[in-house]
Amino acid sequence: MRRRAFLLGGFSLTSTAAMLLTACGEDKDLPNGMAVFKWDRDVCTRCRMAISDHRFASQIRGGPKDTVFKFDDIGCAATWLAEKGKEYPWMADVATRIWVAEFASNGKNWLDATAAHYVGGKTSPMGYNYAAYAKAQGDSISFDTMGQKTSSTWPANCHPGSVTTASVGSALSK
Repeated sequence: MRRRAFLLGGFSLTSTAAMLLTACGEDKDLPNGMAVFKWDRDVCTRCRMAISDHRFASQIRGGPKDTVFKFDDIGCAATWLAEKGKEYPWMADVATRIWVAEFASNGKNWLDATAAHYVGGKTSPMGYNYAAYAKAQGDSISFDTMGQKTSSTWPANCHPGSVTTASVGSALSK
């Protein structure tokens, strides 16, 4: 009898502990529809590098299956958009959501990537070196301008030998 009570008590504690640990892993302040990042375990859709720097992470979600793509650098996301516009035509849909971490918040605040302001000169995971801000900075540029620069000036960043010159704006408008 004691053994049965002990085993039942152990199972009860195990399920309670699992629920608590699961709750600790959730980001409760994510924008509506954004998938949770599993830091240091999720990998960038484009370059396959582990996503660990909270200041530069980004995510795209949309399409008929509400597909999620995660990136370690907003430059990877912008270049990927330019490269994959024909393969994923739903990216041009207004319902497609693109988020980027606000640089100053260390990944606690998420911005609409298309409305964010980008400042160059920051050291980002893949060397695109753009950081996102909610408010315009003295030398900030738009999402489309940043996307054009990343996709045309660093074409072989993640894929040696590839050449990409399409802009993000043109990929989104197709």
